[in-house]
Amino acid sequence: MRNIRYLLLPFSLLYGLIILIRNFFYDFGVFKSKQFDLPVIVIGNLEIGGAGKSPMTEYLVGFLKNQYKIATLSRGYGRQTKGFFYADKNSTAKTVGDEPLQFKQKFPEIAVAVCENRVFGVEKLQADHDLILLDDAFQHRALTPGFSLLLFNYQQLLKPHFLLPAGNYREPFSGKKRADVIVVSKCPADLSAENQEKIRQQMLLLAHQNLFFTSIVYQPFRTLFPSADAVFIDQNSTLFLLTGIANPKPLLQHLRKQFAQVVPHNYPDHHPFTSKNISKLVADFAACPAINKAVITTEKDAQRLQEPELQTLLAGLPVFVAPIGISFLDGAAPAFQQLIENYVRKYQKNNRLYTKPH
Repeated sequence: MRNIRYLLLPFSLLYGLIILIRNFFYDFGVFKSKQFDLPVIVIGNLEIGGAGKSPMTEYLVGFLKNQYKIATLSRGYGRQTKGFFYADKNSTAKTVGDEPLQFKQKFPEIAVAVCENRVFGVEKLQADHDLILLDDAFQHRALTPGFSLLLFNYQQLLKPHFLLPAGNYREPFSGKKRADVIVVSKCPADLSAENQEKIRQQMLLLAHQNLFFTSIVYQPFRTLFPSADAVFIDQNSTLFLLTGIANPKPLLQHLRKQFAQVVPHNYPDHHPFTSKNISKLVADFAACPAINKAVITTEKDAQRLQEPELQTLLAGLPVFVAPIGISFLDGAAPAFQQLIENYVRKYQKNNRLYTKPH
């Protein structure tokens, strides 16, 4: 498959030329880009999927939500609606997308909105919010963010940086120059200082850019259906892993280190699970002779399992969600947070922001 994609390199060259011309026109004002007078932070990547944008967005929400009135704005990939929508208690993955729905369920106190036109979305949100986080909008050049976070998956960073369709890059590696902070995500927790320095040299950072390294933190399982019977899971258990994410390999490897057997049921990123998909999972689960067994899925995938017909098929099965978070290597979290705080607080002089009493 990889060799076949290499045959597409001429198309990647054409695609890259188009992107370079587009970026040139934005950089020099031929194409107009709107900037707003409130803090707008973009979280993005150069590759398609798998860099950990959602955990980073949740991390930012977690440490800023008690001080500022926050809204997140996403495209709402995979939704069956168009235009601007707020996520609420009645939303589904079909109406707002799986990741925004996940944000709203984890942080019900903040506004979560979706809109394919980010400029229009920010215009709708700005009057009632102090700070807007734009998930996956680094290539949305019609909007000029106040602060840009660019993520690179550690494992993918070491591979050739081919553009679509031969590779997975949405724009040339040189696009990183627009970022204020670069985060290399999904690193080994024990990534050596030597390897960090090699990556730093590879990045050719500009004077204003900061580089951080993060690793995945796997958190305790939680039940998808609270009413389900309790099931004891130990190292001898068999797990059926259901995923529709860009890169399930890290989670699969993590689980295989801890459990006797892990049976993957992998689908493409944002895959809308069908009754056929879930029926196959249920049949495989029933055919497994293991005494201790359970179904494991990710937080994002869990949002797409909330359709009534899928819940009916899964009824009675022990289904667990495997949440993840991020951890900054070398105790760098305070330095990262300070950069974000410094950016947000500079708007206090305009009296646009407020700090809630502790």
